[in-house]
Amino acid sequence: MASEETPLLVGVPDIAEPEPHVPMNHDHIYSRFTPWRKRGILTLVSCSGLIPFFVSGTFIPAISQIASDLSTTPEMVSLTISLSIFGAAIGSMAMATYSGFYGRRPIYLASLPFFCLGSYQIAVAQNIYSLIAWRFVQSVGISGGMSLGAGVIGDIYGLEERGFAMGVFYGVSLLGPAIAPVTGGIATHYSSWRMLQWAFLICGLALLMSMALWLPETSHPGSLGVEKTFDQDRSEPRFTLLRRKWGWVWLNPFSSLGLLRSPNLMLVMLAGTAILLTDFVLLVPLAYTIGAKYGITNEALIGAVFIPCGLGNVVGAPLAGFISDRVVHAYRSKRRGEWYPEDRLRTTLIGAATCAPLSVLLVGATVTYVPGRTGLLMCLGLLFLNGIGVDLVLCPSAAYNVDVVHTRSAEIMAANNGSRALLISLLVPLILPSITHFGVLATNAAAALIAWTGLALLALTIRYGEELRGWKDVGYSTVDSN
Repeated sequence: MASEETPLLVGVPDIAEPEPHVPMNHDHIYSRFTPWRKRGILTLVSCSGLIPFFVSGTFIPAISQIASDLSTTPEMVSLTISLSIFGAAIGSMAMATYSGFYGRRPIYLASLPFFCLGSYQIAVAQNIYSLIAWRFVQSVGISGGMSLGAGVIGDIYGLEERGFAMGVFYGVSLLGPAIAPVTGGIATHYSSWRMLQWAFLICGLALLMSMALWLPETSHPGSLGVEKTFDQDRSEPRFTLLRRKWGWVWLNPFSSLGLLRSPNLMLVMLAGTAILLTDFVLLVPLAYTIGAKYGITNEALIGAVFIPCGLGNVVGAPLAGFISDRVVHAYRSKRRGEWYPEDRLRTTLIGAATCAPLSVLLVGATVTYVPGRTGLLMCLGLLFLNGIGVDLVLCPSAAYNVDVVHTRSAEIMAANNGSRALLISLLVPLILPSITHFGVLATNAAAALIAWTGLALLALTIRYGEELRGWKDVGYSTVDSN
C-alpha cells in the first residue's frame, strides 16, 4: 500500500553526544507545531510570497514616469522587467536548492537583506544602468517567496490538509496581482515611483525582523544536507563537525530542473503553463482590448480593471485547496486507505475544462460584439471567473508536486515556476501582435484551445499516473521507505 513516507523522517542526534538515529513517528512530524503556530508560519511565508508579485505589478504603471525621470526610453525601462524575471527564476532555483541543504529559515534570513538593499538603491538610483542592476538584485532577494513557502507548507502540513494550506498561501500571494496595478497607478500618479521603493524597503525590513523572531526551522529532522554530512563525519572532532556544518558548500542551483525528467511533473508543468496563458492573454493587452473598447484611459482605472481577476485568485485558491483535500480523502477512503497521488489532480479538471478556457473565449466575443456598460460588466465577471479557473488548476497542481516529491518540495516548486515563467515569457510578446493582425476574438480563441490542450495533459496524467511514474523515478514520495 502506498503512503507518504520518506527516508527523511528520522530524529537528529545532539552534536555533542552522537547517537544512532531513532526513527520518528510519521504523524509526529506534522504535530511538532500547534495549529496556531502553523497558522503563524503560514502567514509569514504567505507575506513572503505576496511581495514579489506586488513589486512586479506596481512597477509596470511607473514605466513612463521612470523613463522621464532618468532621461531614458520606456524600452530601456522595460528591459528591467525581463532581467527581473530572469533574476527571479535563477534566485528561486538557487534558494530552493540551498534550503534543502541548510534549511528554510537560514535562506529566508540570508536573502531578504538583498531585497532591502535593492529597494533602497532603486529608490536613490540616478541612471537607468543603476536601476537595471539593482532591480536584478531586488528580484533575486525576494525570489524564494513561492518555492520556499511551498516547501515550508510541505514540511508542516500533512497530506490531507496540505491542499487547503497551499490554497491559502496561493490566495494571499496572488492578492499581489489584484491590488498591485491600481496601487502602482495611484502611487505613481499622486506621488512618485521612488516612494514605492521606500515602502518596499520598510516592508522588507519588517518581514526580515518577523522571520528572525517567529519563523522556526521547519525542515524535517535529519533531512538537511548539513545533517547528512554530520552523520557521515561523526568520527571527526566536535569542533571540525561544527565548522563544517556551518561552512559554505557550493551546490548546483539548476539541479532542481532534473526533477522535470519525470513525465508526471513535466506534464503538470506544461498543463499549468497552458492554463496560466489565458490569464496573460486577458491582462497584458487589457488597455488595448477592454480599455479601448469601453473608453477607459485613466491609468488608475485601468489598474482597477485588474481587480476582479485578482479577487478570483483570492477566492479560487483556498477553494481549490479545500476541494483537493476532500478529493484526496474521499478517494483514499474508497481505495481502503491506498493513496493514489494523481487523485488530487481531479480538482483541476473543472478549471481546465470550463472556467479558464471559456472565460478567455467569452471575453474575446464580448469585446468584439457587446458594447457599452453591459459589455464591460460581462468582461469584469469573466475576469473574476478566469481568476478562479486558473487557481483551480495551479493550486492543486502545486500541492500534487509537493505530494509526490515531498523530500524536495521547494526544488520542484522552483523548477515548475521557473520553467513555466520561461515559457510564458516567450509567448507573451506574441499576444499584442496577434491581436493587431488577427483580432481579439481569434487570439482569445487560440488561447482557449491551448488551455484545452492543458486539460488533455492533466487527464492523461490522472489516467496513467502510476505508469508514468514508473518511467523515471526522481525520488517519488509514494513508496514506504521501509
